[in-house]
Amino acid sequence: MLSSDEEKRMLEQHAGEIFLRCYQQRFGIPGTLLHSNLPRKPDLSCKIGEQPVDLEIAHLYGSEEEAMLLLGRELDQKTRYALKQLWSDDDPHLRLVHSLNRILAHKSTRRYEAKRVWLVIRNAHPAWRTPIIRQQLDQVSLPRFHPFGQIWIIGDLQGSSGMLQLYPGNPQTG
Repeated sequence: MLSSDEEKRMLEQHAGEIFLRCYQQRFGIPGTLLHSNLPRKPDLSCKIGEQPVDLEIAHLYGSEEEAMLLLGRELDQKTRYALKQLWSDDDPHLRLVHSLNRILAHKSTRRYEAKRVWLVIRNAHPAWRTPIIRQQLDQVSLPRFHPFGQIWIIGDLQGSSGMLQLYPGNPQTG
């Protein structure tokens, strides 16, 4: 069984690989994942074309309880009850916006020892895909100050529904 740190690094690396594949499909610029980083640096270092870029990875689950379910954790009665309440009482599109805003607010406060940092948010929630996310973007609150040259959202775990650029920059150089 993987430790939580090992699982986190594995999820980050997989998200980085998917992002680089989607980026190459969209722009025709190849990307290479170089290595995982320690804290105070973004999660991954890579090259996009000939440009070094560091990627900070976040995963969008919807709620802590849904993350446990989606990650295959054993659920106790309290968690099962919380999921049932969540799914019966809450508008999933509002949760999407709330969850994205929470990630953006949290990540915007970080500072990194890196020159060029992009934030990549990988959606893990099965009810949300790129078209649904695109419809909700006008309600997302991007913090005025953040350390990211670009912010991307991968629409699903495998990247099959594509990706969206939330915060624009020059797509080739960041």
